Amino acid sequence: MDAQLKRGVLDVCVLTAIKNEDSYGYKIIKDLKPILELSESTLYTILKRLEDAKMLEVRVVLHENRVRKYYHITNTGLARIEDFKNEWKELMEIYSFIVKESN
Repeated sequence: MDAQLKRGVLDVCVLTAIKNEDSYGYKIIKDLKPILELSESTLYTILKRLEDAKMLEVRVVLHENRVRKYYHITNTGLARIEDFKNEWKELMEIYSFIVKESN
């Protein structure tokens, strides 16, 4: 898979994982595990990129004497999910054309 496409898909997967409730790194990895393997280093790179793009906001909480970062999706992040859905429809139309022409 193209690196840019994969990056976009991973970004939207992370956004979707926290769409309904704020979450933290370990829980995001756990929630995404049924659909994809994501290392901590990859996840935190994605979270930082999404934060820089204003798609996420971060809140720091002390939990069991440890600092835990909770991530909250912004309206920009929600819009990115919707844009991705529309882009994916276009991509599926192209895929259908390619498959049809290959037969």
